[in-house]
Amino acid sequence: MTDAYRTEKDSMGEVQVPKEALYSAQTQRAVENFPVSGIPIRRPLIVALGMIKSSAARFNGAFGAIPEEVAGLIQSAAQEVIEGKHDQHFPIDIYQTGSGTSSNMNANEVIAHRATQLSTKTGLKVHPNDHVNCGQSSNDTFPTAIRIAAVMETQSDLIPGLEKLRKAFLSKGKEYAHVVKTGRTHLMDAMPVTIEQEFGGYARQLELGIARLEASLERLRELPMGGTAVGTGINTPPEFPPAFVEEVSKLSGDSMREAENHFEAQSTVDAPVEMSGQLKTIAVGLLKIVNDLRWMNSGPNGG
Repeated sequence: MTDAYRTEKDSMGEVQVPKEALYSAQTQRAVENFPVSGIPIRRPLIVALGMIKSSAARFNGAFGAIPEEVAGLIQSAAQEVIEGKHDQHFPIDIYQTGSGTSSNMNANEVIAHRATQLSTKTGLKVHPNDHVNCGQSSNDTFPTAIRIAAVMETQSDLIPGLEKLRKAFLSKGKEYAHVVKTGRTHLMDAMPVTIEQEFGGYARQLELGIARLEASLERLRELPMGGTAVGTGINTPPEFPPAFVEEVSKLSGDSMREAENHFEAQSTVDAPVEMSGQLKTIAVGLLKIVNDLRWMNSGPNGG
């Protein structure tokens, strides 16, 4: 051990943690146990975890599950996580234990440590399990984080990007409506087609891709949060899920809702898999478009 490290303890014993790290023993053990890719979880997932912890703390404080002052400190620390002030304290590899326990505990430890720092005037010590993770389980927290992150990224980046491209094709098609080019079948010169007609087809592909995404978002907005370990909601009151989705909807700016069936939402990844399928469909469409543009430069007569 050097001055660059501090000693932390958990149920498994002592572990050396970087002195300035906001995380603690369980995060450090995960860093050591999963040196797989060197790729940490992406920022949208960190943001979603921060929103989850803040939303849970608001309910737990109001409900009396944790002291209100502790809940306020957790919300303040979680807001800093949401704002990206502590991204460097989320070092765990994306390839980790299957339920996302390591990253959930990483968030709990960072927020608890930072909340304790913020309580210097009162001397309160915020605990990662008893306070930050109160009424939660990795089994409902991490799937919820995945869904929140996917919804927010799709809404803020992907759909606007596809819409911008769709409008560009319509605009360029109109600009070059007078240009007649060679249409191709099986890469061979075939019948004439205008730029506007061809680009209109691309715009329609993108329009349908956006519609597919929006349909998938409806299932992604169903959040498993509140099911805790296996979907039964043990160790959390029945008022928690609806209060949670109301708060996290405010933080995310998107209308989330409680899962209609927590056992389905928590024990499957059907909604994320559906979204993955839509992304693949859009990707295939984009490959078709760029290959068409590439072939425009090819002869024999229409290059």
